[in-house]
Amino acid sequence: MRHEIIKNIDLLHTTKLGEQRILKNLCLQDVDAIEWCKEFIKVKATNFNRLGKNFYVENELYTLTIHARSYTIITAHKK
Repeated sequence: MRHEIIKNIDLLHTTKLGEQRILKNLCLQDVDAIEWCKEFIKVKATNFNRLGKNFYVENELYTLTIHARSYTIITAHKK
């Protein structure tokens, strides 16, 4: 069964500050932060957890924090 985030991947979005935070935290340049996150979720994510109001999507290298109701990507971190 596909995870709820994958089913609703087209709803993912972030704010301008969120995009800057994602790019900075992951040391990314010249990429679309939303598209990077979507590809990460579809191809590289291994764990999907919900704690309270947020989803945590992760693998051994990265963690994305996504608001569960609005599908806003809040932040991303390297492990």
